[in-house]
Amino acid sequence: MRTTELVDGFRHSASYVNSHRGKTFVVMLGGEALANKQFRSIINDIALLHSLGIKIVLVHGARPQIDEALADKAILPEYYNGVRITDEDAFKVIKQVVGGLQLDITARLSMSLSNTPMQGAQINVVSGNFVIAQPLGVDDGVDYCLSGKVRRIDVQGLKGQLESNSIVLLGPVAASVTGESFNLTAEEVATQIAVKLKADKMIGFSSQKGILDSTGQVLAELMPNDAQAILNDLDLSSSVCRGTKAFLKASIDACRNGVSRCHFVSYLDDGALLQELFSRDGIGTQIVTESAERLRRAGIGDIGGILDLIRPLEQKGILVRRSREQLEMEIEQFMLIERDNLVIGCAAFYPFEEDNAGEFACLVVHPEYRDADRGSILLKNIIGQARVRGYSKLFALTTRSIHWFLEQGFDIVDVETLPDKKKQLYNYQRKSKILALEL
Repeated sequence: MRTTELVDGFRHSASYVNSHRGKTFVVMLGGEALANKQFRSIINDIALLHSLGIKIVLVHGARPQIDEALADKAILPEYYNGVRITDEDAFKVIKQVVGGLQLDITARLSMSLSNTPMQGAQINVVSGNFVIAQPLGVDDGVDYCLSGKVRRIDVQGLKGQLESNSIVLLGPVAASVTGESFNLTAEEVATQIAVKLKADKMIGFSSQKGILDSTGQVLAELMPNDAQAILNDLDLSSSVCRGTKAFLKASIDACRNGVSRCHFVSYLDDGALLQELFSRDGIGTQIVTESAERLRRAGIGDIGGILDLIRPLEQKGILVRRSREQLEMEIEQFMLIERDNLVIGCAAFYPFEEDNAGEFACLVVHPEYRDADRGSILLKNIIGQARVRGYSKLFALTTRSIHWFLEQGFDIVDVETLPDKKKQLYNYQRKSKILALEL
């Protein structure tokens, strides 16, 4: 990586470091991820998140390891409605496998060799009876035996450990109030913990880069209902691994019960977790309760973000320069698009009441976000404002974006059509083209 790329990446990640600090993340690490060669890197990255002040509950699965161990013992796995039936013989093996994996993860989080990313780290890893289980019981005459589900979560106990700067590590086996233990799914454990803790994020891993569309492209963001529609199709597809389906369902449940964002990344890509959390667009799929982007009216606290957006175009002479003082006076005229606390688009609406017209001005979209026609989104909003005021016309001045305005329905007009106040301010040296839209 070139020095400039490193510096730019570090600068861009700073806002995410600040916004994530003190937040609670529930990370679900399936057995497939544990078996992959990237396991060590993922654990190192989780430790890095912890070092940045993020509170972490790590829930691990063990499905492939359990299947392999049962096969070694010549115990055939039994399922009903996609749920494992856990008899006494199978459960003995399951407890051994889950206990071994928990020790392996704890050992990895405890490593602090000088030639590793964990150098100097002192992480307390805590496991315990924070999850209370109960049996699934009998379904259609089928006894699930020692397969169970979450009965309750010790929320105060978990919060106490997280506040004391520990990583909480939990597996898919939990005790019940009767002193028995039951085999759960890691996805359910992670979901229930995320919901009860009111976690800020739940994160899962897959062999895929996220949820893919029909062309194989990653879907960056999904609302729960859209994710449900995809899940319904996945249930008919044998090409998608069971873990992907299980975490997608868990994410939908979590979002519908108050977890604002669930992230889905690949365990095959080194650093995917960090790229997802500390870059503007991420690398995987988010299931979200509301869009990461929002259109809103600007406030005084947005001046810095707007200046960062418009200064490069002012320096090139594309926009007329606005001082901070001018922006402070005009800030209520601005609409902006915000993504993860970053202003990625803005436009201003200046009223000319006496001429029954308005000006659409200072349209800027961040260079990295110009592929989704966000300029049209801003224009539609301002057209709506003009119509509410009963204006008959919206006009704009531009030196570079003439064709874009023509595509939006504007027509080229001459200076004489401008409102008198605007006509007096027209800069004949800039020779800006004047365009108007009849409302």
